[in-house]
Amino acid sequence: MEYLELVGALAVLQFVFFGFLTGQARKRSGLKAPAVTGDVGFECIYRVQMNTLETLVAFLPGLFIAGQYWSPVWVACIGVIYLVGRLIYWRAYMNNPDTRAFGFILSLSPTLVLVILAVIGPFVHIIHS
Repeated sequence: MEYLELVGALAVLQFVFFGFLTGQARKRSGLKAPAVTGDVGFECIYRVQMNTLETLVAFLPGLFIAGQYWSPVWVACIGVIYLVGRLIYWRAYMNNPDTRAFGFILSLSPTLVLVILAVIGPFVHIIHS
């Protein structure tokens, strides 16, 4: 279970890091809250942060529920793919938003796999009980 908790904590820490970068970009751009448009650099990191938040809503429950029914080590490995995908997504989005697709797919795919495992796991458990 420690592997799942470590991956989950790293995912939250990654999100906090993106939030820090968003704050720094806002400061550099001079954009005053609540504005979220007007500076391309800020808009890119803001989208990375918001998209990461949107995926975390499915990723974290999927990770922890799937880990209850399947090998926690394998589930954590799937979670690591998500973390790497988010890093690739961030770097690609900041360099050229048109190149973000690979990182997006590399983080969305493990999320979907985890959610599917989280749904199938209880059914398998019920059938074998």
